[in-house]
This record gives sequence, C-alpha cells and structure tokens, in this order.
Amino acid sequence: MRLWALCAGLGAALAHPPFGVLPGLLGYALLLGLLDTTGERPLRQAFVRGWLAGLGYFGVGCWWIVEPFFVDAKHQAWMAPIALPLMAGGLALFWGAAALLYRWVGHRGMARVFVFAGCMALFEWLRGHVLTGFPWDLPGETWRAGSMPSQAASLIGAYGLSWYTVALAAAPALLFDRTRQPEKWVTGAVILGFLGLLYAFGAARLTHTPPPGPTAPLIRVVQADIDQKDKWRPEHLAQIFDAYVTLTHRPAAARPDIVVWPEGALPAVIDELLAPESAYGPALRDAIDPGQTLLMGANRAQLKPDGQVAYYNSLVAFRREADGLRVTGIYDKHRLVPFGEYMPLGAIATKVGFRSLVHMPDDFSAGPPPKPLTPLGVPAVQPLICYEALFPGFTRQATQRAGRRPAWILNISNDAWFGATSGPLQHLNLASYRAIEEGLPIVRATPTGVSAVIDAYGRVLPGARLGLGALGVIDARLPPALEPTLYDRFGDLPFLLMLLLSGLVALVDRVHRPMVD
Repeated sequence: MRLWALCAGLGAALAHPPFGVLPGLLGYALLLGLLDTTGERPLRQAFVRGWLAGLGYFGVGCWWIVEPFFVDAKHQAWMAPIALPLMAGGLALFWGAAALLYRWVGHRGMARVFVFAGCMALFEWLRGHVLTGFPWDLPGETWRAGSMPSQAASLIGAYGLSWYTVALAAAPALLFDRTRQPEKWVTGAVILGFLGLLYAFGAARLTHTPPPGPTAPLIRVVQADIDQKDKWRPEHLAQIFDAYVTLTHRPAAARPDIVVWPEGALPAVIDELLAPESAYGPALRDAIDPGQTLLMGANRAQLKPDGQVAYYNSLVAFRREADGLRVTGIYDKHRLVPFGEYMPLGAIATKVGFRSLVHMPDDFSAGPPPKPLTPLGVPAVQPLICYEALFPGFTRQATQRAGRRPAWILNISNDAWFGATSGPLQHLNLASYRAIEEGLPIVRATPTGVSAVIDAYGRVLPGARLGLGALGVIDARLPPALEPTLYDRFGDLPFLLMLLLSGLVALVDRVHRPMVD
C-alpha cells in the first residue's frame, strides 16, 4: 500500500508540464482509494500514505532544486544530497496532514470526493502561505497554461482550480464502489459532465482574442545565454555586459520602445556601475537609443540609517534622454526565496555551514509591499521577480494598494540557476497562470530560457519564445489587457466558497451517518 501511495504522487506530478502525462491525474483517485482502505490505526496510516504520495509528487516536481548547489560546487555541492529529501519531505507534510484530516472527518459515498478535494485544496493553500509559502506546482496548475481547462483560473484562481482538479481527478474512485451498475453510469456521466464544462468554458473564452494594436509598445527581450557558473563571477563582467549590449543593438525592422534584461543581468551592484569613476555608466547609457527605456534586473545597495548596507534584488527602469541616462523607476523584490536569497535563522545556520546561495556580501533584504511601476514612456507595469510569479493574487494585491491596475506584468527571472532541468519549463507554465488570473499579458525575461511574451490568456505568442540554451532576442508588440476577470475582482472568495461547500458536505454527512448506520 505504501508503494501505491508513492506511485499516486508520482503520477499526479507527471501530469504537470513539461511532462504532460494527464492520465497521471488519476493518482488522486488512487490516493483517495488508499485512504478509504486504512485498517488499524487509520489516522496514522492515512498520514503516512498522504505523506508518501506527497514525497513522490514533490520529488518529481522539485528535483531541479539540486542544480543550484553545483554552480559553486566547491563550497555548496555537499548540500545537494540533503536539499531534495528535505524539500520533498517537508512539503509532503502538507499532503500527510490533508490525508489525516480527510480520514478524521469521515466520509461516505459521493460526499467523500468533495471532502477529499476540500482537505487537499486547504493544505495546498497553506503550503502557499506558511513560512512565506512555496506554491510550486499547485494541482490546479496541472493543465498547460493557455489550454482550455486552464482558463477556469480567470474565475476561481489557481487555488480554486486545484479544488476542482482534485475533485474531478479523484471522482473515478467512485466507479470502484460496491454499488449497482446504474449508479456507476450516473457517476461516470457526472464526471464527464464536469470535465466537459471545464473544456467548454475554456473554448468559449478563447474564441475572442484581440490582437496587439499597431500602436502598442514594441518590446525587445534579451536572452544572452549566460550560464550561472560564469554569470556570478565579477571577472566576467565585461564579457557579459558586451553580450547584452550587442543583442540590445541587434538590427530590427522597427526600433523597440522598451528593452528588457533579466533578473540580476550583470555580476555587479548597479550603484558601482553608475559611479562617476566607472566606465560602465556611459556604456550603459549608450546601450539604448534616445527615447528608449531599459528595464533591467539588477542588484542594488542602499545605506541604512544604522550605517549597514542593505542589498536588494531589483528591477531598475532607465530612460535615455538628451542629457544622459535617467532612472525612472525602481522595484525591489518583496518576496525573497528562503535559503536562496536569505537564510532563515541566519546566525544559527551560518554556524553550521549553511548560507544563502546568493553571491553577495550579505543576504538580500525584502523590498516594500509591491505596487505597479509607471516609468516614463512605459505603460503601468507590475514587476514579478522570479519567485514572486508563483503567487496567485500578487498583482491583484499590488493593484489594490496602488488604486490602479497595470497594463501588463513583467516577470524577470534567473532560471539559469536550474540549468537544463524541468525547472525553467515548469516556471514558465506557473508564471503564465498569473496572466490568466489577472487578464493581463506577461513579458518574461531569463538569461538562459525560457523567455517569452504571453498574452492575457496564458498563451505564448507565435515566434515569441526563446527556449533553454538559446541566444537571441524577442521583438513583439505588447498584447492587450482584458477587462478585469472574476478572480481579479473577487480574489480567493470563490475558493473560500468551495472550501465551505466541502465543509458543509462533511458536516451533513457526519450528522446523518448515525441514522443510516
């Protein structure tokens, strides 16, 4: 039974892009069946089976986590064998807890599908929020972004779609109940009906897809294919800088209005490059033409009142004007990656040899709560730096703080950390869900792939993608924004109602069970 539990999680993980083995979704039905057949000590067995399923799920979904430790192999490779078991085993605790809750609440007949979906979705929401959260590969993001099923995220968000996906995928377990044949036919028809509803809504939504207008800004995304093993070395600064400038100046049929360089494009603090004595200030000015804007991922330093230096992972907007280069906007990353950009319990961790992977004198500091940027000559934009693109509602919350909705989302990321693994491809799919939820296009820039221009339906524009290991540029008009989606208006309220439905079903079933039994 434990091996089957592990297989259930493996199957569910393999259903996600880039693997795309959608029959693997039946892993949820297998897990539901395993939880309904626990013997003695049912709560303990339920937790173990749920944890093992989670171990398989996150082991496949997060195996790329070992790759960053080989960038500086001399000092950090020893942590790689520890990282994946800790990551997968820790995240699997949420699945173990969900299974335990499901078994404790109790279940009968068709009701158990709704209870199971509610328990899983609740703990997936907790996974996205506890200890800063890590909502990587939510069950609702199993569907390829831009596909018909993925469009439901515009209504209920990725968490609501997780509830729907788990309920739909677990329902086939009902077909193995000891019920009469007509009841099984009804169950099968209901399953097909809800699956058809998912596809029908998506098909209807994708029918009307307005093209970019001829006056929309022309954006150039630069992907210089700089391997992370070279990228973080300061002695390679001149070579890396030249690579970005050369691609920025590549001839095109029309001059781009906006140029985008990815997260932490250069192995240096931007303040040092712009210092009066630095030769890089004039060179950066000459990298773009008058009237152009450069949106550049950069590491930034700032002196704090106590005399200490704070480092930020930032997006800096530069505009070339007649009198030189002008900074027209700065966004400092708000959600930092634990262990990657800062070390929780840093003093204790340092004593035992752990430190964050960031190649800076100190950990990064978190920026203020985000708001859209409005750099001169650029439509209002919400930056999402790397990890921030995982979080449903991030842009919506920023919009509420500012009182204005951006015209697009800019996701700069340094997926070079993950090499030629599944990580960058998964990250592209997850980031694209933010476009569907918000009804906003996304421009995505990475140093080694995958860079892309994505419309408000989560689809990569034709010819607007640079894959892993590609060197080049993307020139594309900014796709139009849609009217605010239901999710943009109400956030996770529909998801909350779905959880309440699960709770109500569980309550009613529990109240009436003694009368039947």
